[in-house]
Amino acid sequence: MDNVVGQKSGLMWAVHIATALLVLLWVIPTVGLLVSSFRTGDQITSSGWWRALSAQEQQLSPIRIEGDEVERDGAFVIEGNLFGGATAVSAWGTNVNRPTEFAPGDTADLGDGRTLTVQEDGSFVLSAPVTWEGGRLPRVFTTATTAPEFTTENYRNVLLSPLAGQTVFQAFLNTATVAIPATIIPILIAAFAAYALAWMEFPGRALLVAAVVGLLVVPLQLALIPLLQFHNWIGIGKGYLGIWLAHTGFGLPLAIYLLRNYMVGLPRDIIENAKVDGATDFQIFVRIILPLSFPALASFAIFQFLWTWNDLLVALVFLGTGNDQQVLTGNLVNLMGSRGGDWEILSASAFVSIIVPLLVFFAMQRYLVRGLLAGSVK
Repeated sequence: MDNVVGQKSGLMWAVHIATALLVLLWVIPTVGLLVSSFRTGDQITSSGWWRALSAQEQQLSPIRIEGDEVERDGAFVIEGNLFGGATAVSAWGTNVNRPTEFAPGDTADLGDGRTLTVQEDGSFVLSAPVTWEGGRLPRVFTTATTAPEFTTENYRNVLLSPLAGQTVFQAFLNTATVAIPATIIPILIAAFAAYALAWMEFPGRALLVAAVVGLLVVPLQLALIPLLQFHNWIGIGKGYLGIWLAHTGFGLPLAIYLLRNYMVGLPRDIIENAKVDGATDFQIFVRIILPLSFPALASFAIFQFLWTWNDLLVALVFLGTGNDQQVLTGNLVNLMGSRGGDWEILSASAFVSIIVPLLVFFAMQRYLVRGLLAGSVK
């Protein structure tokens, strides 16, 4: 028997495996980004995030020898350590073409009687028959085994260090100023419109529903410049009010369509009994429809917030690029353009930008499927 009670079919197992793979594909990059945001730049460039807990052998950046010169036994000597921390030198050199020429403890002949010795722990002795004063000290290229290293300096640099006169933290606040009202305003307007299209009888209701469905396929890029010109004509211009209204207009078709489908599926007897008891449409909407429609409201709120939080194009058009109004995505674009090699800064910045959408999604994801399936069955 194929369908024995207590046994799962092969299709069910396939669904579970596919779901687990999709979750892994989504979670693994996020975990890697989080781990990388706490690593140093040298470790990020030398190994993957999955090796963050193991010691790594890597060629470090060249180090210019420096220190106080002392005269000893007729020679001028400079002693010190190339670096601090748990680092063990496995090879070293004084020429960029031969960075692993010497082993720890070897003495390199620099010419003219000058010598350099580097030990495994990074300590060095530079000796010369004449003073080094006014001369250029040699550079040392080292290949070393470094212990795992984690730091919070990346986040301090991202949140507090100014970039073009603005910190990422300020851009974070600007993004929240855009995203929160741009999520709440279309929900309020769409909820009233959806109730009217679902339960109120008036001429042209079917045409309005069809128009809403048609607006779902209109590319917002076509309306950006005409809408900006309209804002300038009525005196709004560029600013937070303009971008709130723009996001509201672009988000209303999906919001009305989603909420209307959900409200149509609510039991008709509840609305009719409320009307018999003398309740007005506004009372029915506030006390009955809104509480019952919370899953649909939450599902749209997730989509709208994620869209407005990660938006760049609409913000550039309706808000501008000034330091006092630049959103997080625009700030990170500038960060990548000027510091494309600082992977530790980029990973920390990226995680700062996604932490709020992740929190919103996990807090409201249980309502997502219920809201999306609204109105699909009767």
